[in-house]
Amino acid sequence: MSVRDLKGSGRWWALAGCLLWLAFTFFPLYWVAITSFKSPLGVVGGPTYIPFVDFDPTLTAWSELLSGARGQFYNTFIASTIVGLSASVLATFIGSMAAYALVRFTFEVKLLSGVIFVVVAFGGYLLGRHVLGYGQAISLIFAFVAALALAVGSSRMKLPGPLLGNDDIVFWFVSQRMFPPIVAAFALFLMYTEMGKLGFKLVDTYTGLTFAYVAFSLPIVIWLMRDFFAALPVEVEEAAMVDNVPSWRIFFGIVLPMSKPGLIATFMITLAFVWNEFLFALFLTSSKWQTLPILVAGQNSQRGDEWWSISAAALVAIIPMVVMAGILSRLMRSGLLLGAIK
Repeated sequence: MSVRDLKGSGRWWALAGCLLWLAFTFFPLYWVAITSFKSPLGVVGGPTYIPFVDFDPTLTAWSELLSGARGQFYNTFIASTIVGLSASVLATFIGSMAAYALVRFTFEVKLLSGVIFVVVAFGGYLLGRHVLGYGQAISLIFAFVAALALAVGSSRMKLPGPLLGNDDIVFWFVSQRMFPPIVAAFALFLMYTEMGKLGFKLVDTYTGLTFAYVAFSLPIVIWLMRDFFAALPVEVEEAAMVDNVPSWRIFFGIVLPMSKPGLIATFMITLAFVWNEFLFALFLTSSKWQTLPILVAGQNSQRGDEWWSISAAALVAIIPMVVMAGILSRLMRSGLLLGAIK
């Protein structure tokens, strides 16, 4: 039911409630926007609400931001755009394949194989690091390869213990988001530092930051796309299998077009996470590939938080997401991006 379906006073009450909620939602954006046009005295002198009435607007904060006096604005904006789009596309693509496999195929993972992987990985690292005298990066690589090989080999054997199914694998993916982000960020920084000693620079690089965001986003992508794929009719895929269509063509030619709204929604959610992420960018970048959240956090001085500069930088970070969400929502409502079963 919509407001148009209501009659009499109920319609006006519903309309008033919608307008009140609209004002409540947009007031923070309005406040950030007018604060970016205030002078320092206009901010610390008390609350003012209407330009040219309560205060005289100024472009000081914007000129300082765009001129580079408040940090490398253009570099951080380009870095956020490139890293955000790349990480979101890769995470959506890889996560969609994993989610489809978890919906259409049955997996059985032996719990004992997982235990073997953990024991060999930790034991191999300690052996290489403290007994054989290898560096941290070399010990980590050898331990991971050995643990993965033994785990895969043991999974093909008849081992005692319970079996983990698809739901358990999905829970394991989602559980990765339960860890405090500081743990993963600090561990990635140490690993990237050790990889840099081997000649593979990952700190403050496009590759390192993008890989971190892809790994950070995969659990939420798999969780969301799994529900979208589960809602698709399996009869279409079965008809294609009868015609001996390869599985990869079924996925790319049939499944992905039908799940286009879900892909777009998942991509938007992933991009919002990556665009606003602060901790990984703080740990893994220093200058060249710093993103907009780092720029916004740096808009202060010895005198404290300078809200006029913070508001200008925050508004720049907010506008692209608002514009993208508005455009894509209009396209989805008009049916231009809706998948069709033919």
